[in-house]
Amino acid sequence: MENSNGDAPVIEQQLYSVDEAKVILRISRSKIYQQMSAPQPDGQPRLRSVKVGRTRRISVAAIQDYITLLEQEAEALFGEAA
Repeated sequence: MENSNGDAPVIEQQLYSVDEAKVILRISRSKIYQQMSAPQPDGQPRLRSVKVGRTRRISVAAIQDYITLLEQEAEALFGEAA
């Protein structure tokens, strides 16, 4: 992707820190870590992350998948996506 004047490509952010993810998802930092360690029935964490050095990063895809999971759970409980 190029910027508006055709110079250097614009790189979209692909990995977010825990603090950035908590702002995006509007949940607490401790809830983020809880969801990263809580398993789904298939054994995968509810919110996937990767380790970069000593920090955890959460991908755009993992955030989207987590939102989809929440919508599916809401649909199962209430019969519709919340």
